[in-house]
Amino acid sequence: MRILHVVASYLPATRYGGTIVSVHGLCKALAARGHDVHVMTTSVDGAGDSPVAHEVPVVMDGVTVQYFQSRHLRRLYWAPAMGRALRQQIGTFDVLHTHAIYLWPMWAAARAARAAGVPQILAPRGMLEKDLIERKSALWKAVLIGFKERRNLEAAAAIHVTSHREAEQARTFGFNLPPLIEIPNGVDLDRHEPVSPSPAVRALIDGPPFALFLGRINWKKGLDRLVIALVHAPAVRVIVAGNDEEGHREQLVALAQRWGVADRLEFAGSVAGADKAALLNAARVLVLPSYSENFGNVIVEAWAAGCPVVVTPEVGLADYIRDAGGGWVVEGNPSAIGWRLASVCADPDLSARVGAIGLTLVERRFTWPAVALEMEAAYRRVIAERSAP
Repeated sequence: MRILHVVASYLPATRYGGTIVSVHGLCKALAARGHDVHVMTTSVDGAGDSPVAHEVPVVMDGVTVQYFQSRHLRRLYWAPAMGRALRQQIGTFDVLHTHAIYLWPMWAAARAARAAGVPQILAPRGMLEKDLIERKSALWKAVLIGFKERRNLEAAAAIHVTSHREAEQARTFGFNLPPLIEIPNGVDLDRHEPVSPSPAVRALIDGPPFALFLGRINWKKGLDRLVIALVHAPAVRVIVAGNDEEGHREQLVALAQRWGVADRLEFAGSVAGADKAALLNAARVLVLPSYSENFGNVIVEAWAAGCPVVVTPEVGLADYIRDAGGGWVVEGNPSAIGWRLASVCADPDLSARVGAIGLTLVERRFTWPAVALEMEAAYRRVIAERSAP
């Protein structure tokens, strides 16, 4: 198959979190299965651009990527050259897969696909959630949902969700949605072999046992209740590793000082490669106390390293964890989070046993080759349905 993925930003712009990594993981695995996989994206990377060639196809891990520059309306990732390329090339693809909503590249791709009769699979990537819309940019996103996104959602050949929770959230809007296909994100097992971290991360790891938060430092991640949870876990220290674009770290430090736990809250900054793998391998437990999380890529990354997880019910994989193990689902209040962190950090044997369950789950369900096989079948279904009389 000839497959086109459209996403607002792409590697090396890792500051934007798990979507970029998961989209590339999927594309790479599909290419490894022999498909002709292309990505159209922008070079937006914070206030600047990634150091990439524009409008020139480049090959990355078997995936052909085209970057386009967004000079104006960068919050929407508006890139007119991408629009022209989509109109010219979309008809050469068998299927379109878009990632996220509310952004111009996905609107342009959906419009071009409809005009060319190419089936589209639309992945909201956690952005189709009423509670989240009400808490942030409510009016703007409500307008887009009503006048823009609803049409794109209803016209898609299928909606790709990564968890049962994300599917439930999509249905709450009452739209006439196409079939919802639940296919999770994956992980590369070979990336989590023992590694040598930087001196700064080594110094963190060599201290007392720790719980790890790994992800963007953002209000949605529930780090405020994690900080207060340390009051209920007096022997636990927490390492927070991730990118802070919104200045949220200062608020967390102030909160920790107010609650008298600042000495047990440490920040590693943004980590990748050997540093990220070393933290996952060394952590007693990974904690993800999010207010909203459509999937939780970092969970399968932790499992791949044999690290158990503690999550709140709002995390997409929470139901899976309840049923299959690999960690614990706790109520989203500081005392419940703190009690569980304290019990796991005090018991290395418990951490190892539950982490081993997580590793088995990854090997069975969450490797990229397994995910790519499911996605390939989904593509073939929508292509066949679009071709049928």
